[in-house]
Amino acid sequence: MQHRNPQKKLIDLEHQVAILTRLSEVSTVINSTMRLQPLLASIMDIAADITNAEAASVLLWERKSNTLRFAATTTEGGSGDSLIGQVVPLDNSIAGTVLRERTVLVVNDVRQDPRHYRKIDDSTAFQTRSVLGVPMTSKNRVIGVLEAINRRKLPWTADDVHYLSILAAQAAVAIEGTQLVTRLRRANDELAKLDQLKNDFIAVASHELRTPLGIIMGYASFLQESGNPEVNDLASKVVGSALQLRRIIEDLTNLRYLQTNETDLVRQTTTLDELVNELMADVRPLAEAKGHRLDVQIVPGIRITVDRGWMSMAISNLLLNAIRFTPDGGVITVRGEITSQREAMLSVRDNGIGIERDKLDKIFEKFYQVEDHMTRHHGGLGVGLSIAQGLVEAHGGRIWADSVGLNQGATFTIALPLAP
Repeated sequence: MQHRNPQKKLIDLEHQVAILTRLSEVSTVINSTMRLQPLLASIMDIAADITNAEAASVLLWERKSNTLRFAATTTEGGSGDSLIGQVVPLDNSIAGTVLRERTVLVVNDVRQDPRHYRKIDDSTAFQTRSVLGVPMTSKNRVIGVLEAINRRKLPWTADDVHYLSILAAQAAVAIEGTQLVTRLRRANDELAKLDQLKNDFIAVASHELRTPLGIIMGYASFLQESGNPEVNDLASKVVGSALQLRRIIEDLTNLRYLQTNETDLVRQTTTLDELVNELMADVRPLAEAKGHRLDVQIVPGIRITVDRGWMSMAISNLLLNAIRFTPDGGVITVRGEITSQREAMLSVRDNGIGIERDKLDKIFEKFYQVEDHMTRHHGGLGVGLSIAQGLVEAHGGRIWADSVGLNQGATFTIALPLAP
């Protein structure tokens, strides 16, 4: 007899190693998938394997409805699919008792236990003979029940209880994690739909506003030339308000550029002076309407490789900001040159309201306004500089602001790589 004991101990040890190996597979499954159904399928396979059972089931408790439902099950013969979603009573069932009392139930013969819910067997071709049920607990909350069904060699053992309890603890944490990920995915899908709805609305609204606004500006500009001082003054106010509205429409249209990605760029080589001179055709009338003097000095022939449309938008935002925040009759200076670091540098300097030094970095934040939103005198949504920063950085460039302080003007600078 003595020569058999070491062999039996070795067999037992190998069995324990096999079970622990199976339990460790749960971590692998968690890392490989954060989807609930593949996770549940793996948990059930492992549960049946480590307890030498014919089948296993996971029942999850739904907090809002206070119901216990089959979330997944595996039975020989494939009859388990019809069980998914079925409700098990909390008051008169083995699984319900496990959930309510947070206790392990070992039932070697369900015929002798009045808590066995026989309607489940009646609805399938599977016959339950014995059950081992353990609660699944996460953060001191019971979220469901893990059952092993029909042990091939009764009775259920202490090892079965021990190892199935370990698996239930792992399963509870993993299931809550996958449920959280599922909810996050749904929330992200909803946010994506709302974001698309917002973009569609902005596109339609800005398009529909442009036409009547253009007519208003056209007639107001015509009235400015009437020769009647009173009419001229009123028309000038209409033009000023129309220009402010146009800036808001441009900001709304540009909101979609806040999430600029380098892969979205369609690059081509151009010169800095050509790019800026094209912009001046649109910007100059706005500056002249406020009596500004534009001083543009761009070294010709500085070659850059950019997405012309998007980089034009970034530079235009700087120019429009300078016009907006400079009192009537101001001076706006635009310089373009090659730096000692072999970069193309464009600067836009104004003698306007300036920026406090501690706010020089904040002004690039989305929707940030230097002025208080209740008392500010200048329009806009506060996204122009954020858009400019995103576009410049997507091109591998840099953008920054300098100002001595309030009423001392400001300088915005863009540095871009030279074309190869």
